[in-house]
Amino acid sequence: MEKIIFLGLAIPILGFVFYLGGNAIMNGFKAKDDNNSKEIAENATEDILSNNYQLSDELKKLNDLLQSGVLTQDEFEKAKKKLIED
Repeated sequence: MEKIIFLGLAIPILGFVFYLGGNAIMNGFKAKDDNNSKEIAENATEDILSNNYQLSDELKKLNDLLQSGVLTQDEFEKAKKKLIED
């Protein structure tokens, strides 16, 4: 009789402990995935900003060459089009 009472109490308690442990593990995996996706988004944003700065620097250099007379207007337009398309 004592064994039945013990098992009747121990089994639900063990089940609850396993549930809590599994829930904590799954929350940890979810938090890790959320953190990774946030990090990927931040890196992508930094890459885009970096590319925009590089593009603007290249366009400024081309404009300086046009203003100094090294490039003609047609050469400037072709180079600018090539930069924007890439």
